[in-house]
Amino acid sequence: MFWRLLWQLLRASRGRLAVALVALAAGAAVSSALINLHLDAERKLTREFRALGANVVISPAPSEATASPGPPLMDAAVLSTVVASRTQEVVAAAPYLYIVAHAGDGQSLVVAGAWLDEVRRMSSWWTVRGDWISSRDDLARCLVGRAAARQLRLVPGSQIELRYAERSVRLAVAGVVNAGGTEDNQLFVNLPVAQQLAGLSGRLGLVQLSVTGSAENIEQFARRLAAALPGLVVRPIRQIAEAEGQLLSRIRMLIFATVVLILVITALCVLATMAALAMERRHDVGLMKALGGSMNRVVRLFLAEAAILGILGGALGWLGGVFLSGWMGRGIFGSAISSRPEVFPLTVALMFGVALAGALPLRLLGRVRPAVILRGE
Repeated sequence: MFWRLLWQLLRASRGRLAVALVALAAGAAVSSALINLHLDAERKLTREFRALGANVVISPAPSEATASPGPPLMDAAVLSTVVASRTQEVVAAAPYLYIVAHAGDGQSLVVAGAWLDEVRRMSSWWTVRGDWISSRDDLARCLVGRAAARQLRLVPGSQIELRYAERSVRLAVAGVVNAGGTEDNQLFVNLPVAQQLAGLSGRLGLVQLSVTGSAENIEQFARRLAAALPGLVVRPIRQIAEAEGQLLSRIRMLIFATVVLILVITALCVLATMAALAMERRHDVGLMKALGGSMNRVVRLFLAEAAILGILGGALGWLGGVFLSGWMGRGIFGSAISSRPEVFPLTVALMFGVALAGALPLRLLGRVRPAVILRGE
């Protein structure tokens, strides 16, 4: 009898219940999409943060820096340790050697020797007019910052001669770099070219690394690497690491606040629908009570109706949230956000709670007096 009455109630009020179901499904879809975004935010955002450049730097210790009158340098053997310790969390690792050379017309120019393929991974926001040097064996070409290229009147395909002490090298300009920073005043070559020009074979100025993860993960990685490189300074760039952590925390708080707001709005929609149903069902409740039905059974009947709406709305909304999270991921991060299996029961449970909270007006039916209803008042 209970289930038959429940079915009749669902059929009789299908119009209003459909409104509540749509509200629950819409709220569930947005909530599940945001929860998926919350769970996947760290992995997606840390990948996007890597466009900011290096966040860990390896440099010579101060004691070693004072050992020679020139700039502080370290042995290139450190690269073998860096490569050996490289894991999936290291997006790029680029060694650098900076020297000040003279161009063909005598102008001074900062020359940065590096692994240009790794520089490209680390500095994805750079734009290059011409070709990028993607091979470390390309020792005959260079990249020039746009400011230096304008000063020296260089374009892709031009030739430039660099001199340092008694050594010189002639290079072809592969491309002009627009980095938006001090790099626009520099010339970039593969590391062996700078080492040969400066007569510093096997020496480095520093190593820059781009490491994914939270600020705590980056700190832990830097400590592990420092233990493997005694005598060198391994330090995270705290401004970038802390900015990443703060931004990630704020985005999570924003997602949490948005989900709470959506749940409140959904509950209000269900509340309005259930309030209207409560007014419509006064006569039904009065008749049930007149026939001997207890108020507890009547309330359980209506709560079961709300629970079915919540479960059904949560399931339908979760399906919509899968597509919505994919659309959000492609629009924000360029790749779909993966749907987590644990989001389904969480979404259903949230909508179940919202539906029950929205069914509170049904408690007013307990005040219905059968005698008044039967008299038609």
